[in-house]
Amino acid sequence: MTSLSRELVFLILQFLDEEKFKDSVHKLEQESGFYFNMKHFEERAQAGDWDEVERYLSGFTKVDDNRYSMKIFFEIRKQKYLEALDKQDRAKAVEILVKDLKVFSTFNEELFKEITQLLTLDNFRENEQLSKYGDTKSARSIMLVELKKLIEANPLFRDKLVFPTLKQARLRTLINQSLNWQHQLCKNPRPNPDIKTLFTDHTCASTNGTRAATPVTLPIGAVAKPATYANLGAHGMQPFPPPAAAAANANALAGWMANATAASSVQSAVVAASSIPMLPNQGSIVKRTRTPPTTLGMLDYQSADHEQLMKRFRSAAQPISDEASYPGQHQNASWTMDDLPRTVVCSFSQGSSVTSIDFHPSHQTLVLVGSANGETTLWDIGLRERLVSKPFKIRDIEACSLPFQTSYLKDSTISITRVAWSPDGSLMGVAFTKHLIHLFDCQGPNDIRQLLEIDAHVGSVNDLAFSYPNKQLCVVSCGDDKQIKVWDLTGRRLYNFEGHDTPVYSVCPHHKETIQFIFSTAIDGKIKAWLYDNVGSRVDYDAPGHGCTTMLYSADGTRLFSCGTSKEGDSFLVEWNESEGAIKRTYSGFRKKSAGVVQFDTTQNRFLAAGEDHQIKFWDMDHTNILASTEAEGGLASLPRLRFNKDGSLLAVSTSDNGFKILANTEGLRSLRAFGRSLEGLRLHNEASSIKIPGPSAVASVSPAISKVERLDRSSPARPSPVCNGGDPTIRSVEKTRTLEDAPDEGKFRDLTEIVDPMKCRVVTMPDNADPVNADPTSKVARLLYTNSGAGILALGVNGMQKLWKWSRNDRNPNGKATASIVPQQWQPNSGLRMTNDISDVNLEEAVPCIALSKNDSYVMSACGGKISLFNMMTFKVMTTFMPPPPAPTFLAFHPQDNNIIAIGMEDSTIHIYNVRVDEVKTKLKGHQKHITGLAFSTNLNILVSSGADAQLCTWNTDTWEKRKAITIEVPAGKVATGDTRVQFHSDQIRLLVFHETQLAIYDASKMECLHQWIPQEVLSAPISYAAYSCNSQLIYAAFCDGNVGVFDAESLRLRCRIAPSAYLSQTVMNSQNMRPLVIATHPHEPNQLAIGSTDGTVKVLEPSESDGSWIAAAPSANGLLNGRTAASSATIKRDPEQPQR
Repeated sequence: MTSLSRELVFLILQFLDEEKFKDSVHKLEQESGFYFNMKHFEERAQAGDWDEVERYLSGFTKVDDNRYSMKIFFEIRKQKYLEALDKQDRAKAVEILVKDLKVFSTFNEELFKEITQLLTLDNFRENEQLSKYGDTKSARSIMLVELKKLIEANPLFRDKLVFPTLKQARLRTLINQSLNWQHQLCKNPRPNPDIKTLFTDHTCASTNGTRAATPVTLPIGAVAKPATYANLGAHGMQPFPPPAAAAANANALAGWMANATAASSVQSAVVAASSIPMLPNQGSIVKRTRTPPTTLGMLDYQSADHEQLMKRFRSAAQPISDEASYPGQHQNASWTMDDLPRTVVCSFSQGSSVTSIDFHPSHQTLVLVGSANGETTLWDIGLRERLVSKPFKIRDIEACSLPFQTSYLKDSTISITRVAWSPDGSLMGVAFTKHLIHLFDCQGPNDIRQLLEIDAHVGSVNDLAFSYPNKQLCVVSCGDDKQIKVWDLTGRRLYNFEGHDTPVYSVCPHHKETIQFIFSTAIDGKIKAWLYDNVGSRVDYDAPGHGCTTMLYSADGTRLFSCGTSKEGDSFLVEWNESEGAIKRTYSGFRKKSAGVVQFDTTQNRFLAAGEDHQIKFWDMDHTNILASTEAEGGLASLPRLRFNKDGSLLAVSTSDNGFKILANTEGLRSLRAFGRSLEGLRLHNEASSIKIPGPSAVASVSPAISKVERLDRSSPARPSPVCNGGDPTIRSVEKTRTLEDAPDEGKFRDLTEIVDPMKCRVVTMPDNADPVNADPTSKVARLLYTNSGAGILALGVNGMQKLWKWSRNDRNPNGKATASIVPQQWQPNSGLRMTNDISDVNLEEAVPCIALSKNDSYVMSACGGKISLFNMMTFKVMTTFMPPPPAPTFLAFHPQDNNIIAIGMEDSTIHIYNVRVDEVKTKLKGHQKHITGLAFSTNLNILVSSGADAQLCTWNTDTWEKRKAITIEVPAGKVATGDTRVQFHSDQIRLLVFHETQLAIYDASKMECLHQWIPQEVLSAPISYAAYSCNSQLIYAAFCDGNVGVFDAESLRLRCRIAPSAYLSQTVMNSQNMRPLVIATHPHEPNQLAIGSTDGTVKVLEPSESDGSWIAAAPSANGLLNGRTAASSATIKRDPEQPQR
């Protein structure tokens, strides 16, 4: 059942409860399984109505669903059994034993035998464990306390124990609103209508002599109530009068009538009395009376997908203060005017009028520009270079449709209407004014290859966007032929949406939860919404001004805006109330009649910007008045095209002299000044050219206009370059690489932060550890984890012992999170238990410790050469053990979407996919030659990546568990592929960190291609012992066997910081030479915090000094050129497939 239907069940439950249909209420609760009524459950249990208790429970769980459920049913049946014994009803007791309790003998035969033996006692209280059993009433109360705890802990009851907060008589209110709306649309609305049925839509019959109301255009969600008749039910005729009906209906209707027109003959008194702004021109266009279609405000259960589509318009982040009022305003963080990008950084000459601009989604100095002459250009604004220019060229005119050939032969001029990057930045889409879409694969800054040419629409292709229906990247387009089409990356048309009466002007694909949909707007201002099902438009309403309109969501996807211009030249920038299909807020500040359509953009969930009258105007999303405006030093187009970069620090705007300008805020200026070459970060595939570093190009020294740019020589062959920062030139035989030209050695590490002084590093050592000088070799830390809450650290030693440290919540640490400023406590339950793995008959020198923590921190799974143990993190008790050797487990990983599924790497090189619930190995994966050393799941790619001691990486399809691909890591010349290879996914679930003692490497897991590789050398020349991404995946921490810790840029593997052993170790420990870091863990919420587990058994948490706040200091500059640029560029061997979005 879909979410909207689920909400309807709650409304029905509320209605039945208000009408005192108690049995029906509980029957619906049980049959739907949506709400577990704990009060009803307790009442039935206290009354001893055990059949009803189990019947009610059966709607939510079965005996064998999980351990919690089994325990719940066991406690109920045990109580029923004991009560029969207490009444001396042995026949009933035997019946319960055989019928109800026998099922548990399979799981605990000893317990069943003990229960059976109670039949032999005259009084079961003679049993020691039952000696404190009191009377029936107290026993039931004690049982209910235990049952309540089990139910609350049972994941099957999650989100089912609290009834949603609803206003009184919510279902009645919705019906009244629907009837009111139906009445508004009657051709001859009569005062005080007599509502006699809900089975059919309400209509007022025409009466002789009654003059029909003048038909007007009433946008959906904006229907006004006629002033000539009273509210439905005003004289006791309301079919469902809830409490305070008059006030409720007034407030509800006010929300529906946000767009009612002053010119309408049915202007509402409610609207007139409210403060809702009216749009002056909405009632000026008289059209046919419209009937209520399926719209944003209506509940219409046509299909499961439709119900989901309706739900998407209600955001949990925006609490609704009244039944039909608008969502509350977002509470933005504090900001200043400096956050607006208004400072002109530089100007670029495109050579033709700029028609569309788009920033790369992750490399925010790369700008894609489309122009009126059909040319597509890729600029790097950090380098101030035109990287690639693609003039319009028909790939195969014979393959194009006859209408296009005829049109093109008659008039060969063609312009670009839209350029767009795909979400991961690997593809570029270009739409043209005649029929065509071009799709380019970004293979390199001088090698952008055309992937597709699609003859998409008859006439102009007016807009283009990318979307992910069914997890498949697709292109969405619209055009003059009044259609919206969806294409896959082979050029095959997947969907064709028809329903607009005029050319479609723009599309806005979006998703809420798992529902993918498309908004479209036509030149007549009609807005429609479509699911990917070819059923037809699900929404149909009018944009203000009834003109060309563009729709955009805020960055977090919770707020919807549109901007457009009417045929009369009036421009409208509005925010929509998605729950009602009405306008929530209209922004003021447009002062001039526009000859074209005003363009706009959103950024940071905070600002809106629109171009008008040679200016850029800014608004705060939560306030209607204009916030600021800028002319950008003059020269802007009359209606400038504009686009923010992803973080809103840069703004590109088109100029009247066939170019564009870049505007920046304070952060944008800082990032451009600190810019090292953006091409180092863009992972572009098969690039063969060496790129020469340009001269000084700091922002401060750039001329406002760049009149000359040099194009890269696309014909220059790849020339060999020396090994970079320890790189191995033999890797070139596998893939072509590209590096920047070498720089003098004296500048090689000028931007490297060196932390040697303990004063520059905060360190806390976990208490109650082994003596660091006289270290026990069996105490060394083999695995290290932060709890997912960030409040604790869990360490597993090579001796199978696990230790847990927790930080307390207090005045110094109000959030209770891990910090290097406060010493935590080693945590143990009151029982004194320790979490110790079974190591009997285990050779600890050969054992491979492994550990995995559940997502909710409730239990941990670990092994150390023996059976796998599942521990309760609160009690430290062993919940179960499984998978006894041989073979012994060597790596453990929970499935990210099902804690009952575990991937277990084995010493015999296999991987077992194990279901904990049914205690069964579902399948065994075979592909490695040596024991498994790493496992990582990607939910985006639906794969499991495994690594082994054989230096192999394998990918497995998590749906079928078939092997997709196997590769061997590239080991530097002169090195041997021994030791462990480990893997960890970037937060985008596409890039993969692979580390081995000989290297760090970043792979594109979708293709298993190496993008970057770093090899130990110079200041960090010791073997790598461990590495891990920071929580935001922007940094990589690597520990080295000599005690050093390196901090790398995760984009380019450039070494940014070295933390020397002297910064976090005492001189005594350093002199003992017993300590070296073995493992690293990174805090789940603090990107600059890491923990190190060492050979001496110590665990330390490291953070930069409070004065620094970050491991990476801003790089100094000289003469406008970043000192670190050369070092940065020579820090890695660079592979160059496309880079996914961060």
